[in-house]
Amino acid sequence: NKPNQSGFFFLLQEPLCLKMAQSILDKMPGASTGTVEITDPLNYWGGQRVKPRREKNAEPVFEPATGRVLCQLFPCGSEEVDEAMQSAQTAYLKWRKMAGMERARVMLEAARIIRERRENIARLEVINNGKSVTEALVDIDVAWQSIEYYAGLARTLSGQHVQLPGGAFAYTIREPLGVCVGIGAFNYPFQIAVTKSAPALACGNAMVFKPSPMTPVTAVILAEIYKEAGVPDGLFCVVQGGAETGTLLCHHPMAAKVSFTGSVPTGKKIMEMSAKGVKQVTLELGGKSPLIIFKDCELENAVKGALMANFLTQGQVCCNGTRVFVQKEIMPQFLEEVVKRTKAIAVGDPLLDGTRMGALISKPQLDKALQYVSQAKAEGGKVLCGGDPFVPSDPKLKGGYFMSPCVLDNCRDDMTCVKEEIFGPVMSVMPFDTEEEVIRRANNTTYGLASGVFTRDISRAHRVAENLEAGTCYINNYNISPVEMPFGGYKNSGFGRENGQVTIEYYSQLKTVVVEMGNVESLF
Repeated sequence: NKPNQSGFFFLLQEPLCLKMAQSILDKMPGASTGTVEITDPLNYWGGQRVKPRREKNAEPVFEPATGRVLCQLFPCGSEEVDEAMQSAQTAYLKWRKMAGMERARVMLEAARIIRERRENIARLEVINNGKSVTEALVDIDVAWQSIEYYAGLARTLSGQHVQLPGGAFAYTIREPLGVCVGIGAFNYPFQIAVTKSAPALACGNAMVFKPSPMTPVTAVILAEIYKEAGVPDGLFCVVQGGAETGTLLCHHPMAAKVSFTGSVPTGKKIMEMSAKGVKQVTLELGGKSPLIIFKDCELENAVKGALMANFLTQGQVCCNGTRVFVQKEIMPQFLEEVVKRTKAIAVGDPLLDGTRMGALISKPQLDKALQYVSQAKAEGGKVLCGGDPFVPSDPKLKGGYFMSPCVLDNCRDDMTCVKEEIFGPVMSVMPFDTEEEVIRRANNTTYGLASGVFTRDISRAHRVAENLEAGTCYINNYNISPVEMPFGGYKNSGFGRENGQVTIEYYSQLKTVVVEMGNVESLF
């Protein structure tokens, strides 16, 4: 240590967090599937990684492409959750006092660091998640763009002035909530951590984030990047664990809000637990979204849209358009083209640039998707391609959780594969006759996350979009999610929104201040 001119001491070596963040990322350029081991602690609060208090109840974390154990996860107990929440509360009290412009500068630096290290973060994401590196790079780009977007909004947060009679007036102040809890899913580990933390931090909150226990690795990288960018120690904490740790977070008295991405049953439990503390909740839950393709569509684009609606991230996307309704007149042409292109999807090593589909997240998830295909056949469905375990030629991938992408024909609305969320690469195709009929069938679901329509008729496109019961409707495209666009569900798919300007309202609260300039008029 050495004093500077103002008398303060500074460290000659790099900050510890920078060393830690780069230690695993520095290995990524030369890393190949099946070679990486994670040994660093996966919890993070107080500005550093934190070793498990008790190394028991370890849960193995698998590399999906190989099936080998990548690392061990030790779930956080009540003492560790409390430490993380206390750390976040301390940081929040500092962060909330900073001007929006000051917060924005720190967030822009975090975005710059992510952009600079995008390739390495993407490769680590692939190793832990199994998706193709081509997709992962897009995910990381969306992450830094999200932080940039909310850094911009942080500078603009303001209230309203209201003139009242007699010279009195009122004004409103948009204030942060406090310590927010984020609970992520396995399909977009890094991106979801950013999607929840960026608007929270922009509004002046702190966040304690729990990743999926299947993908615990990259959220800690984000925590280290925030630290390196200059946030107060503890502003973004990471606690690891499953349902028990999540329960502790939802019940914690310091938690002001819970934002959850995951299944409907778990979302209902989180809503119930949060209600006991009257905590605000955002739920981004499952879907069984309809994609409607009319006979006047541009068929080439409709086929591309159907592939994008079903096979991104091995089909493990909540808003996927897995119920594909095709007008009868073009059904033969559509099926011929979509099957041809599905068969051409390159499945294999997710770290190779040419791969377009990697491995599903786990063996149970693979078995579940395969079982849905078997059940579809038993119920009268016809497999046009795929639906089987896929074994790559590379010997190191023999234990991976690969599946050949599947297209099902002869499907009916009452079939299990059409009613239930599969979360795997399975497309169910059904014919329809009229617009009125297909809208009724499309809305016949408890879900309402997304929807899509392909048609050249602009009036029909907007008419159908108006009548579909879903939080998002894509017209002549599918599964594009710019950070400026609000995203969230209707019905059992949840409530609240992520992305877009409106999300500021879900991470802040409004205070009204009334100022009397004259004498009080009293009835007493």
